[in-house]
Amino acid sequence: MPELPEVETVRMGLAKWVTGRTIATAEVLHPRAIRRHLPGDAHFSAVLADRTVLDISRRGKYLWLPLDSGDAIVGHLGMSGQLLMQPAEAADEKHLRIRFTFTDGGPQLRFVDQRTFGGLSVSEGGAELPAEISHIARDPMDPLFDDAAFTARIRGRHTEVKRALLDQTLISGIGNIYADEALWRAGLHGARPTDQLTRPAVGRLLGHVRDVLSEAIVAGGTSFDELYVNVNGESGYFDRSLNAYGRENEPCHRCGAIIRREHFMNRSSFSCPRCQPRPRKTL
Repeated sequence: MPELPEVETVRMGLAKWVTGRTIATAEVLHPRAIRRHLPGDAHFSAVLADRTVLDISRRGKYLWLPLDSGDAIVGHLGMSGQLLMQPAEAADEKHLRIRFTFTDGGPQLRFVDQRTFGGLSVSEGGAELPAEISHIARDPMDPLFDDAAFTARIRGRHTEVKRALLDQTLISGIGNIYADEALWRAGLHGARPTDQLTRPAVGRLLGHVRDVLSEAIVAGGTSFDELYVNVNGESGYFDRSLNAYGRENEPCHRCGAIIRREHFMNRSSFSCPRCQPRPRKTL
C-alpha cells in the first residue's frame, strides 16, 4: 500500500496539473470506486460539476482536493489506486474507475484502480480538513507535528515500537517499508517496548523517520511493481536505497550480518540481527 512518500509524490504532481482548474464532468465508471460516497454516483457527479480545485492537500496517506464550494474530494489509493493525468484523446485504461474532465479542455484526471480497494468521495464542508480523516494524526513532515507530544504519547504506551509507528492515530503516513528502514537506521528492533525508550532515543528515531521519508520523496517513492506510479505514470526508485525492507538473506550494509525476515501483523519485518538485537523480553 502506498505510504507517505508515494502519496506525497502524487500530491505534488496533482498540484502542478489540477490546482486552479474547473471540473466540467466527473464520470463514475465503477461504483466501488465511490463506495464511501453514500449518496451515490449521480450525486458525486452533480456536486462536482463546475467546481474549481483550489489546492491539493494530504494527511498521512490520504489526499483531499479543497473546492471553491467549501467541499473537498477525499481520496485514498488503497493497494493499487493511481491518479493519472492523461490527454483527452488517450485510450481508456483497463481499470479506469473515475474520469474528470475540465472546462479548459486540457488533460483529464483519471482514477485507475486494479483491485478497487481505493476510492474517492466528496466531503461536505471538508475543504479545510475533511471530517472523515480528522482522526488521522499529523505526519512527521507536517510543520505542525508536535515532537514533544508524540514523545510523551509513545513513551506512555505499553506496545512495540513498530506497532506504534504504524498507528495512524499516533503518527501518520508510515507503513511497513519506511518503518523498517527508520528502525534499521536507529538500530532498534521493532519489538522494542515503547515505554522503555528514552526521550533522546525517540528523538533520534523521529529524525531517522524524517530522513527516510524525505529521501524517498526525492526518489519519487518506492515501486515494487507497476501498480504504484506518479501522475505521469512513472515509477519511483527508492527501492534501490533500501537497507532492510525486502532484503532477507542479504548482507547488512552497515555490519555485514545477514538480514532476517520475521512475521509481523500478517506481514513481514526485516532487520539486522546484529545492528538491531531483539529485546530480551517482547510484549
